[in-house]
Amino acid sequence: MSDIFREVDEDIRQEKYRRLWDRFGWWIIGVAVLIVVGTGGYRSWLYWQENQSQTAGDKFFEAVQMSEAGNFEAAAALYGELDSAIGGYPALARFREATDLANAGQTEEALAEFDALSAESGLTDALRDVAALRAGYLVVDMQDYASVADRVERLTGDTGPFRAAARELLALSAWKNGDIETARQWITALQEDPETPADLGRRVALLADVIRAKNGDVKADSEGNN
Repeated sequence: MSDIFREVDEDIRQEKYRRLWDRFGWWIIGVAVLIVVGTGGYRSWLYWQENQSQTAGDKFFEAVQMSEAGNFEAAAALYGELDSAIGGYPALARFREATDLANAGQTEEALAEFDALSAESGLTDALRDVAALRAGYLVVDMQDYASVADRVERLTGDTGPFRAAARELLALSAWKNGDIETARQWITALQEDPETPADLGRRVALLADVIRAKNGDVKADSEGNN
């Protein structure tokens, strides 16, 4: 008797499964197909990305080699081809191209490019800061203290990773523009910062010596940094 009940239960279950399949079978097949297609598409996309990144990397390396050889025009053409590359290559290419402009003596053009990079909202804070610093190095020999400060003073905070370089630029610019008091303030900030790099500290000590010599001071900072 129990066998009959089991057979009836099995028939009922099979009938339920058949009805469920008739109702949802195509949906199940569709979902399965989407999973297979989606997985294949994602893997293909990863493969495409890897190839694109490799191609961009090779092109960037080739352009850098041309830059190092002084072939700036050919390098610029390759950098231009990286404008639509994936990853960080477009930004790196623009940085290198701006550097090449500076090395080729096209200072105004290089400055304009670094200024544009420092204001580029799509870049990381670190890259924008580096661009501002590079612009500061160019403008220190071209324009007044305010022009340098406009670009790099925001980098001088007590925890800023580029504060030492920015402070040195401001001290040098202030001295070149005859603002000795401001130059001394930035020199003091550098000397009191324990994380100021040793080589930069020596340069600043020499600048302090020059300022003292012109103002009749006796003690030389560089004597205490040998």
